[in-house]
Parts: sequence; structure tokens; C-alpha cells
Amino acid sequence: MVETGSFTRAASTLHMSKTSVTQLIQQLEARLRVRLLNRTTRKVNVTADGAAYYERVVCLLAELDDAETSLSSASLAPRGRLRVDVTSPFACMLLIPALPAFYARYPDIQLTLGVSDRIVDINWVVVLMAEHAPVSRATALRRLANQRVERLSEPQSR
Repeated sequence: MVETGSFTRAASTLHMSKTSVTQLIQQLEARLRVRLLNRTTRKVNVTADGAAYYERVVCLLAELDDAETSLSSASLAPRGRLRVDVTSPFACMLLIPALPAFYARYPDIQLTLGVSDRIVDINWVVVLMAEHAPVSRATALRRLANQRVERLSEPQSR
């Protein structure tokens, strides 16, 4: 009611009847033993007590939402072992500089980094797989970076 300015709009927003909204507010006022709204036939105004109560309840609901979000996000946070094998240039230019931010964002990941200069003839520069993670439609593939591959050689000495 405070946000909408009228019982009719509050009822519509809440998908309730205007009578139900009115009764709920009357019950709340009776329980609190304070008048939250001043009603006339043409107008409804929030009392000082009503405004103070509303502000406190909004803060409490925001804190409750934060608490629930933090609990549900904690269970979704990635954890476990991850092995990453990359070439030396890729590690030096892209991966190693990104590690501090990675560890800050994913503190529960134990990363094993394999760096070598051996040539691997595959189309993907980096393949990341979590240990014991089945590959399914839920597996997400994301391009990490574009890297131009060049093969350089020098003439054979005779």
C-alpha cells in the first residue's frame, strides 16, 4: 500500500482482493497497536509510525534476501580440482596474469597447471575439464581467447 498509494493498486499488484488487503492492514495495525495509515473516503496517507515501520521492514527484507542469496550462492560456488594444460606462450601471456583474479573469484578450486612447448595437433588451444565431471549437454564451452598460431622454422644447416 505504501508503494502503490492505494488499496486498489496494492490489491492488483498482490493479486488479492481490495477487501483482503484492507483486512490484512487492519490486523497488522491491531497487532502493533498503532495506526499505520490515515484513511479518508478519497485519500490514504501513511502516518509517521507507518513510514518508520515500513522503512524498518524494507531493510529487514533486504537483509533476509541477502542472507538467502549468500547461502544459495555458496552451494553453487565451484570447488574441486582442475587441471589445465597449455603452451608456454599462452601461459605467460594470458593464463598466469589472470591467476590472481581467478583465485580471488574461485578460492575453492585447486588448480594444477601444466605448461609445455610440445606441439599438439588439435583445433582447441586449451581444454578445461573438472575432475570427475561428466560431459553432457550441461557442460559449458566458452572461448577464452583468440591466439594466432604460427609455425616458424629456420633453414636446416648442411
